[in-house]
Amino acid sequence: MITSSFDPNSPAIIQLHPAEDRLKCDACIVTFSDVIEEYVLNRYPCREFAQERNACGPTPVYSLEYKGRTLAFYKTLIGAPAAVGLLEGVAMLVDTKEFIVFGGAGCLDKEIAHGKVMVPAWAWRDEGTSYHYAAPADRIVVKNYQAVEAFLKSRGLPYVTGGTWTTDAFFRETEGNFQKRKAEGCISVEMECAALQAMCDFRGYELYYFLTSGDLLDAPQWDPRSEGDSLTGTQHDMSHFDIAAELACFISA
Repeated sequence: MITSSFDPNSPAIIQLHPAEDRLKCDACIVTFSDVIEEYVLNRYPCREFAQERNACGPTPVYSLEYKGRTLAFYKTLIGAPAAVGLLEGVAMLVDTKEFIVFGGAGCLDKEIAHGKVMVPAWAWRDEGTSYHYAAPADRIVVKNYQAVEAFLKSRGLPYVTGGTWTTDAFFRETEGNFQKRKAEGCISVEMECAALQAMCDFRGYELYYFLTSGDLLDAPQWDPRSEGDSLTGTQHDMSHFDIAAELACFISA
């Protein structure tokens, strides 16, 4: 059974080793959006200091200075195994324990305004990766959610807190499972949160996570809730990198 795969008593066959020239930084920011990656490279004086390589090709990892802080930044891949694998590798290239991850998510509650920031307080583990990093349980606590809440409140940014449903198969988000997850308190659905939190807990990293409420599942028919070519309130909303950068300052104050 996949849920009994956690083995804390024997070593991993493939071992990770920190790079000798790791970048010392205050936090590492992770996005899923190519649009946001391009925005950051055009807006900030970024330096590519490393690449994390796998069979899909290289992932550039950048550094930038922001309000007296040194930040690392990279664009990750979609899906729990890919996102966790990349963060494992990038963590060997940066000297920090603080990781800020943000991305888009499906919304499970039609009362949540389009584009509103969602803060996951816990994640339903409907994927496989987390079961290799944490003992079996239906949920995992996103332990720094209150710090993200405190930051958003301090900046007057509207947000909503609840559970998130982390799934491996978005084309198998069935009506029955949607109703179960919503009844249990999930307000969003995505593909990485539970696994990233489990990995960070296992490795001793601090994860700060927020989501953008994009498409709506809580409707008679799936509603993308997009408005023409506008990126505002979507997973490509460029202002959310600025939120992440300010959050990095907040947690390193």
